[in-house]
Amino acid sequence: MSEQLDLNLLRVFDALLQDSSVTAAAERLHLSIPATSRALGRLRRAMHDPILVRAGRGMAPTPFALRIAPRVRSLLDEASVLISADREVSIAELERTFTIRINDGVAVTLSAAVAEATAAAAPGVTLRFVAEGSESVEALRDGSVDLDIGASDVTAPDIREVLLYRERVVGIVRADSPLGKNRRPTLSQLCEYPHVSASRRGRARGPLDDVLDAAGLQRRVAAVVPTAAVAALLVATSNYVGLVPRRLAEQYGETLGIRWFPIAGLPDIDVRLLWHARLDAEPAQRWLRATIRDTVNGSRTSSGFPHPDSPR
Repeated sequence: MSEQLDLNLLRVFDALLQDSSVTAAAERLHLSIPATSRALGRLRRAMHDPILVRAGRGMAPTPFALRIAPRVRSLLDEASVLISADREVSIAELERTFTIRINDGVAVTLSAAVAEATAAAAPGVTLRFVAEGSESVEALRDGSVDLDIGASDVTAPDIREVLLYRERVVGIVRADSPLGKNRRPTLSQLCEYPHVSASRRGRARGPLDDVLDAAGLQRRVAAVVPTAAVAALLVATSNYVGLVPRRLAEQYGETLGIRWFPIAGLPDIDVRLLWHARLDAEPAQRWLRATIRDTVNGSRTSSGFPHPDSPR
């Protein structure tokens, strides 16, 4: 007879996939190493797959295990909601890892503040920030991502969202650049300097080019980098012009030795927090979402933009 899967075995599977180690999974679950090893044996028999295999000095998950891991994570989340929906959760004693997919321009200014606020209230919580690779909502649906923070414009009935803040994109130059002495450089002046484009997809063209096209102007993009943070570092050591979120420029401008200035015509960016509907009432998730909103609310004076506090 095949081994029967129960919730405890699925928790072991989830821990093994997170740590790729029997020893680490045992520590995470507060089990003995032999007990965790026996559970792995039961998982292998029940799933007809090795789950973890030797890879050098460590272990690596099999393709099958990687494929079903998000579904297992989703099932565990739903079970957690079912069990704890009407119970109080002790945030101070919470031990959990949340995976947050986040836009790089937002991560630079928000992730540290959110991590600090989370650690102060829940030292047992780990925030795992992952970069955007795709804006697909499937990661929220299958549980491989708990929250998404970025500029995604999602219209799906099972995805919840809240507007965290509205961001402005500004121009940046090195502090000693002649362009930096002008509080509002003209579009013509911007085109006199080489530009760096920040695009994880490797695109040289962006919203600024639409503004320049309308004015009959064209810029020269001399470099394309994957993140706004790299663009800021490059601008700090060159005569390039860059575009970054205003919060990034305000927070790190003095440290990096860069000046920022507004550029008329660039659209504002709505930074949103997204999650799946099944986690609406999950206490730990609700607490984390509130922590993120409160963190943004505490620092919103730097952007000058208000934000609503309810999903839509």
